[in-house]
Amino acid sequence: MKKVLLICVLFLIASCNQKSKMDPNINPFFQEWTTSFEVPPFLDIKDEHYMPAFEKGMKENLVEIDSIVNNTEEPTFENTIEALERTGMLLTKVQRVFSNLASSNTNPQLQELQRELSPLLSAHYDKITLNQDLFDRIDQVWKSKDDAGLTKEQEKLLKDTRKLFVRSGALMNEAQKQKISGLNSKISELSTAFGQNLLAETNGFEMILDKEDLEGLSEGVVSAASEAASKKMEEADSDEEKSKYENKYVFTPHRSSMYPFLTESTRRDLREILYKSYVMRGDNNNEFDNKKVAAQIAKLRAERAKIMGYKTHAHFILEENMLKTPEEVYDLLLQLWRPALKRAKVEVADMQAVALAEGQDFKVAAWDWWHYSEKVRKEKYDLDEAAIKPYLSLDNVIQGVFNTTNKLWGLNFREIFDIDLYHPDARVWEVTDKDGSHLAIFIGDYFTRSNKRGGAWMSSFKGQSNLDGRERPIVVNVCNFPAPVGDNPSLLSFDNVVTLFHEFGHAMHGTLTNVTYGSMAGTSGPRDFIELPSQLLEHWASEPEVLKSFATHYDTGETIPDELIEKLLKASKFNQGFINTEYLAAALLDMDWHTISAKESIKDANGFEKKSLSEIGLIEEIAARYRTTYFAHIFSGGYSSGYYSYVHAAVLDSDGFEAFKEAGDVFDPELSSKLRKHIYEKGSTEEAMDLYINFRGRKPIIAPLLKARGLDGSSD
Repeated sequence: MKKVLLICVLFLIASCNQKSKMDPNINPFFQEWTTSFEVPPFLDIKDEHYMPAFEKGMKENLVEIDSIVNNTEEPTFENTIEALERTGMLLTKVQRVFSNLASSNTNPQLQELQRELSPLLSAHYDKITLNQDLFDRIDQVWKSKDDAGLTKEQEKLLKDTRKLFVRSGALMNEAQKQKISGLNSKISELSTAFGQNLLAETNGFEMILDKEDLEGLSEGVVSAASEAASKKMEEADSDEEKSKYENKYVFTPHRSSMYPFLTESTRRDLREILYKSYVMRGDNNNEFDNKKVAAQIAKLRAERAKIMGYKTHAHFILEENMLKTPEEVYDLLLQLWRPALKRAKVEVADMQAVALAEGQDFKVAAWDWWHYSEKVRKEKYDLDEAAIKPYLSLDNVIQGVFNTTNKLWGLNFREIFDIDLYHPDARVWEVTDKDGSHLAIFIGDYFTRSNKRGGAWMSSFKGQSNLDGRERPIVVNVCNFPAPVGDNPSLLSFDNVVTLFHEFGHAMHGTLTNVTYGSMAGTSGPRDFIELPSQLLEHWASEPEVLKSFATHYDTGETIPDELIEKLLKASKFNQGFINTEYLAAALLDMDWHTISAKESIKDANGFEKKSLSEIGLIEEIAARYRTTYFAHIFSGGYSSGYYSYVHAAVLDSDGFEAFKEAGDVFDPELSSKLRKHIYEKGSTEEAMDLYINFRGRKPIIAPLLKARGLDGSSD
């Protein structure tokens, strides 16, 4: 008993210490974080702390740069390249926290700060990358590299650093540099505006229904909609506003709300309203319209590429990727497009047949796809999505992905309850290696909310580096899954499960990384490679032995039946026409936007999009996964000319997972070790293709992907 009491006292002391060592009179960013594992002291950080921290961080960063430039010693790797690695620590510290919260837990103040900071940060980084004296030192180190005795990792860092400066305009004349800096600032402003417009549009629509409008909806979907209405009532500022939601049901364009409605509702008129609210985001000719914003961004990127000496923005971006030219990208996408479109047309015919059999006289439209594809799935595979969800509670799936990485690499996860995070929904775990050593802190933020942008992603609050001692990362997964309703847990669709495994794959890339230089850690590689670690982990989600390890009924505790697993696997190639067609259409649209020349000025974004999609023959029953006006990946994220990366990575991950299947063990120890060593640990310390070959023993082939997606003709 005494021992227990002592442990409790020590626990309380540790908890208190975490909260008491911060001086409330000093900006938290200007203090050493004495929290457990140096997790940001979120409760101490206020909105007013960011701008002073950014200003001081930028000022200190430029002083550090001047110190490198003014060093009278001959430029060396240590006093120039490594010195650069050590700059901007305060700026990075505040930027990581701010950018994460601005995406996952924003507010009007943070949004205003985003708009204000965007051009300031763009100009700041231009001051560094366009600093001629700094580049001259880097170039001198580059020219003397053969005699410097550099390690392989150091050679790669030197090469990447010099290339970054060259690609930022270091070889340009002063007038060109000024032009590039101005373009960067404007693009940054517009990208911020695009993202904020999209969030406003997504949150700006709600479909408020009465009980009689809920035809066809399952109990879980109805309960979630009722809960959404209740939350709206709580947030309302007036009695009049509250009354709008009393005894009502709310649906929104957030996917966790929309997709279940589109799948289950028998009210075709309401399906159309909700679907159109989603596909018309940013295209409503209001203050949040993104048509001109997107066209301006594409135009400015093309102008910048021309100044840099590139034919188009896509040529500029792809130079750094595994696929090096737009032609290579188009070739890959069209290899999949033709069989995918063919399959999609068959799927439309199947759905139309079901509608006709029901006595319907309408032509199946885009807003009917989820509803009638589910009917076809039930008919062909006797598989009901609603029957699967009870086995897929969020907590069980989280434990399932933890167990998967334990079997692959011996990792262990300990949930921590005495660390304050930025939102009550967020949870935190310590990740330890098989020898018990600390690897990382993992934060999971899984539920949808109005101040969180859509989609799912991985990021970090702290990076990994071995330069000045062993620094381990703090990584975060952010998703938009349905929240628990009443006493029931959050129940996921199998698509949600795949998403969770995907993002956890990114998290593992950030967790297992083990490099000397932080700029090369984790997900720092080419866009068309860094999706490999995430998509590869998806494969384990549908392995029967993995499924049975976590898929247990939330109420009865029953393990998912073999029969249901068999149905799920048989149906895995179902709807692949739609899934691949909507994705490929978006990827091709991205390429079209970014292969325009600097001479082109797109006046009609919708007309440009329509022409792009009609040229590839996209059928009217399918919209591109992302239309121009809500294509955040390419207009406010980092995936311009890179949305194809998911399918390129799919070639890699399908071929890579085939190695485990060939070995006859999806947890083969030798392959697991090679996967960790050559893919998850290496960051960008080696060329991406070399890393893949070191793992697989050869270059990837496309056949496993076509087979996996049922596009090789075997399922026809």
